[in-house]
Amino acid sequence: MAVEEQAPPPLAGVRFIAVEQFGAGPWGTMLLADLGAEIIKVENPATGGDVARYVQPHTAEQDSVYFQSFNRNKKSITLNLLHPRGQEILHGLVEVADCAFNNLRGDLPVKLGLDYAALGEIKPTIVCCSLSAFGRNGARAAEPGYDYLMQGYAGWMDLTGEPDGAPQKAGLSLVDLSAGVMAAMGVLSAILRARTTGKGCDVDVNLFDTALSQLGYVAAWHLTKGYQPQRMPDSSHPSQIPSQVLPTADGFLVVMCAKEKFYQNLVRILGAPELGADPRFCSFALRLQNREALVPLLKDLSQKRATDEWLERLKGKVPCAPVNTVAQAFADEQVVEDEMVLAMSHPDFGTVRQVASPVKISDYKKEHQRGPKLGEHTEEVLGEHLGLSHEEIEALRTEGVL
Repeated sequence: MAVEEQAPPPLAGVRFIAVEQFGAGPWGTMLLADLGAEIIKVENPATGGDVARYVQPHTAEQDSVYFQSFNRNKKSITLNLLHPRGQEILHGLVEVADCAFNNLRGDLPVKLGLDYAALGEIKPTIVCCSLSAFGRNGARAAEPGYDYLMQGYAGWMDLTGEPDGAPQKAGLSLVDLSAGVMAAMGVLSAILRARTTGKGCDVDVNLFDTALSQLGYVAAWHLTKGYQPQRMPDSSHPSQIPSQVLPTADGFLVVMCAKEKFYQNLVRILGAPELGADPRFCSFALRLQNREALVPLLKDLSQKRATDEWLERLKGKVPCAPVNTVAQAFADEQVVEDEMVLAMSHPDFGTVRQVASPVKISDYKKEHQRGPKLGEHTEEVLGEHLGLSHEEIEALRTEGVL
């Protein structure tokens, strides 16, 4: 992406104090950091910091490639919030921040003084965001929770997999990633309002609600008309037939016949135009009704040629895609065209390569920095914002505050 004149970052001057760990919270704040927000990541020195630093494979001392994939463009300080002096330092940082962000267990923000009731006394415009498993209130507030569990709770696993197979999780931690995006959207909205009204607030996002909300149209069908979703063979759409995976001579192909013309084009290109006029298959409703008769016919046809040959014939006439491996996905020419791979120098890993944010700003391009070492910016942040000297910071380390 060529940038003729570099404009300020969209989130320049927006500062977060982030008590975060693992995936969901760090994902959301990393997307904000990519847009220019200053993320001061608070890590507990007594526990070795963010647990993501130790996730296998590909680890170094207090660091991992996993950690790097969630924490580029951030600053790290060590701070023990259970120490009374730790709370004093937190309050000093809140005075110069827009948001106090955490993704702790739901009962912990109040205990650690990270909610608006506590921090609004320090700075009325502060926005306090809690991204938890089940929310800060209710019977499950004190329960830990993870993406895997939420895919079970919210019905995702029951919807995923072949009809005669076991329930399956999604291939990625989509609840975590989506919750991070939701939290980022929520805090930006609240910060915008706080800058207008002079009053901050609590923003609550939880993994359970995020997973449930993403049932979307399936939920609307169920809640409105009692629809009972079922797992579909071949990763098929529940009603738009054929929109699914088809086998080829050397792999698999995805087709999406979301319009009638796409179906007609598909059967013509597959070599069976008569299936377009067949009275069993000539409408969406009839194809749904006669799915078990139609799909085997399509599979027999699709297996006659290789994936690349079908793609060449179908492109521009039927929405289609190969079923790529991760390696094949990153070999796609659009990855280079969209500058979707970042490369950052790292003292232990040499060069860390990771996927870029999908958000592009026409007049701004970020110079990305690797994720921070544990406590790498403690002296810088406390010196700049709190005026602490090197000697004072070392004394705090000795006390177990930093």
